[in-house]
Amino acid sequence: MLVGAVLVGLSPIAGEAQQVPAQTRTQPALDIAGAYARSFELERAERFDEAIRALGPVYAAYPNGYTVNLRMAYLFYRNGNHANAVTHYEKAGAAAPYSLEPKLGRLLPLLAQERWADAEALAYQVVSGDHFNYYANLRLLVALRAQGKLDAALQVALKMVTAYPTDGDYLVELALVRDARGETDEAKRLFGEILILYPESAVAKRYLGRR
Repeated sequence: MLVGAVLVGLSPIAGEAQQVPAQTRTQPALDIAGAYARSFELERAERFDEAIRALGPVYAAYPNGYTVNLRMAYLFYRNGNHANAVTHYEKAGAAAPYSLEPKLGRLLPLLAQERWADAEALAYQVVSGDHFNYYANLRLLVALRAQGKLDAALQVALKMVTAYPTDGDYLVELALVRDARGETDEAKRLFGEILILYPESAVAKRYLGRR
C-alpha cells in the first residue's frame, strides 16, 4: 500500500481545507509540493525523523488533513514510533471516514504493539464490508493466530487461499495455522509446496530445517 503517494490532496473529500491559509508579506507561501518531495527523498534514505519534520509546515497548516496525517502515520510506523502512528492513522480516518487506507495502515502499528484484540476488531471492520480484502485478511490472520483463535484463523486462511491459491503469504499463514493446530504432517506438506513456488521462503526453510 503506497500511503503518501498523493502529494497534496487538499480537497473536501480528503478532509482538508479548500483554501491555503492567508499569508502575510513576512510569511513565505507554504510550499506543499516541496515539503512532500523532501519527505519522500528523506524516506528513501531511511531518515524518517527528518522526513517527518519536512512535513511539519504542512501539518501545522492542516492538522486535521487526510493526506498529511496518512503520510506522517506511515513515517512514524517506519520509524518504530507505533503510538504516534496509530494517532495519525486515526486522524486520517476521521478526515475521510469511508477510506480504507487509514484502517489498513493502522493495523500495522497495532500488530507491532501486540494489540492483538484491537487489530482483530479493526480487521473485521474492514472485511465485513470487503470480504476478500487482501491486507485486512492477512493482518487478521496474524492477530487471530497470536491469540490462539485457531479455528477462526483456519477459516480465514482457507477462504483466502481459495481466492489466492499460489500466494506465498497466505500459503505460509495456512501452514502456520495447521502447525499451531497440531497438524504437523499437513503443515510440513504445505511448507514443502511453498518451497517449490518460493524457494527462498525463510519461514518454510526454517520450519523444514527443524524437522
